[in-house]
Amino acid sequence: MPISRIAVGTASEASRPDALKAALAEFISMLIFVFAGEGAGMAFNKLTDDGSTTPAGLVAAALAHAFALFVAVSVGANISGGHVNPAVTFGAFLGGHITLLRSILYWIAQCLGSVVACLLLKFATGGQETSAFSLSSGVSVWNALVFEIVMTFGLVYTVYATAVDPKKGNIGIVAPIAIGFIVGANILAGGAFDGASMNPAVSFGPAVVSWTWDSHWVYWLGPFVGSAIAAVVYEVIFISPSTHAALPTTDDY
Repeated sequence: MPISRIAVGTASEASRPDALKAALAEFISMLIFVFAGEGAGMAFNKLTDDGSTTPAGLVAAALAHAFALFVAVSVGANISGGHVNPAVTFGAFLGGHITLLRSILYWIAQCLGSVVACLLLKFATGGQETSAFSLSSGVSVWNALVFEIVMTFGLVYTVYATAVDPKKGNIGIVAPIAIGFIVGANILAGGAFDGASMNPAVSFGPAVVSWTWDSHWVYWLGPFVGSAIAAVVYEVIFISPSTHAALPTTDDY
């Protein structure tokens, strides 16, 4: 069972050069991802004078996030594993692929990267608002919670299948593409309802900079629940315990 491999880690781990480098890589990857993804939305608002989102705008958002995540995961993969998402880190922790202490470092770095990206966007655009994630008209918090759980399940399941599974073979080289594609596809499915976050840090940055917290908890609870389900399902059903040695490091992810 994956629960047996969960590890807290040691206090010294937080100061190890490899852990600090990995956290920095997560910070930079998240900055790249949020700057492009959130920036695409802000560009749409400028071009339409803050008009309503159109189908073309939704497609543009999906493409921007898919392309940016592909790059962000790729550039961080060899250093931190390219999580670029606190929910992905949580799933890796539950599967015993990363310690709790290193996970906390990642979460801090990811959230800071998102906040810095939004601050840079606000400055670069002359003060344009970095819109926080919100629910569309007629969508309840419970509707949105289900959306976030299901979409994040798909994302983390994809991460496990293409990047974590020790039996992945050559398919591992397409992991960043697959991860970017599933996020883009999920935005097409859920973007019109709750913004399709799937990533607590992506929601956190705009919320901090705009100081808008309406229903913000949905964008944390949903992704973490979806991630936990995906991690446990994939670990228990598809990854044989015999393929695991001692607790892997993030170099194995």
